[in-house]
Amino acid sequence: MLVMWVIRILFIIISSIVGYSCSYYVNINKWQGFATGLIFSIVVVVIERLLRNVSLKEIISCLFGLVAGLVAANLLVFLTSVIIEGSENKNILRMVAAGSSLTLGYLGMTVAYKKRDEFSFFAPVEAGFSRRSNNNIKILDTNVIIDGRILDICESGFIEGTIIIPRFVLNELQYIADSADVLRRNRGRRGLDILHKMQKNPGIDVRIIEQDFPDIKEVDAKLIELAKSIGGKVITNDFNLNQVAELQAVSVLNINELANAVKPVILPGETMNVRVIKEGKEQAQGVAYLDDGTMVVVENGRYLIGQTLDVVVTSILQTTAGRMIFTKKKENGDSETRYS
Repeated sequence: MLVMWVIRILFIIISSIVGYSCSYYVNINKWQGFATGLIFSIVVVVIERLLRNVSLKEIISCLFGLVAGLVAANLLVFLTSVIIEGSENKNILRMVAAGSSLTLGYLGMTVAYKKRDEFSFFAPVEAGFSRRSNNNIKILDTNVIIDGRILDICESGFIEGTIIIPRFVLNELQYIADSADVLRRNRGRRGLDILHKMQKNPGIDVRIIEQDFPDIKEVDAKLIELAKSIGGKVITNDFNLNQVAELQAVSVLNINELANAVKPVILPGETMNVRVIKEGKEQAQGVAYLDDGTMVVVENGRYLIGQTLDVVVTSILQTTAGRMIFTKKKENGDSETRYS
C-alpha cells in the first residue's frame, strides 16, 4: 500500500509540472497550467481508487462492449452517409454519429458487463482455473479460518487440491483484527495467524485471488457467487451459509459435520468416566463434558457436582449443533462395557 501511495504522489507531482511546462504551448498562465495538471492527476487517481475492486474480467468485458458499440455506431454512420447525400445533410450526419456512438457505446458496455460471466474464454476468473477442472478447489470462509481446525485438517492430508482465500475474505479478517473490541480483535488476529501458518506449509497449496463482486455487499453471498463462477467447494462451519449454499446448488464441506462424523461411536449401556461440573437445565440434572466437547447429561447429577464418577449411557441425541449423551450413575449391578 505504501508503494502505491508513493506512485500516486509522484504521478500528481509530475502531472502538475507537465501542466506548468505545457502552459506556454496553449497560451495560458503557467499557474493555470499547473492547476490543470494537478486537477487532472487527482481525477485520474480518484478513478483508479474507484476501480480498485473491479476484476480484470469486468474491465475487459466493458472494454469489449464499448469497442463493439463504437464499431456498430461507425457502421450506422457509414450506411447513413451512403443514403444521405449532399453537403446540406452534414449536420444530420454529425447528429447520427454523436447519438449512435453515445447510445451504442453505452449499451455495449452495460450489456457486456451484465454478461461478464460469459467472457471466460478470454478473461478467465483467475489464471490457472477453468470451470471444468475445479473439482479440487476449496474456498475458505472467514469463520472457518478463525476456527483454526482447518489447519490441522489440511496438515493431515484429508483435504486435497488448491485452497482459495478470496481477497474480500482477507479484507474482512483484517477488519476484524483491527476492531476496537478485544475479543473480535483476538479472533481476527488468530485467523490471520492460521493463514500465515497454512502459507508457510509446503504441503498446502494456498492462493489468494483478487476476484470480487462489488455489486454484492455480504461476504457469504460473494463466496457463493465465487464458488459458482469457478466451480469450487466452500469450506465452512457456518450452518446458515451451509444451508443457503446448498439451496443454490453449491457444494459445501462443513467441518462441524466432519467433526461429528469422526467422533467415537458410543452405544447405550456403555460405561464412561466423567466429572460433573455444573447443573443441567432440567431438575436434578448434572452436566459433564468429554474431551472433544460432547455434552454429557447425568441423571440426578446435580448432587454430584465436582465429583468424578462412572456413568452408564442411557440414550444419545444427535442434533445439528452436535451430540448429547444422556447417562445415569453406574451402580454395582450394572454391566461393565467401558467407553474409552
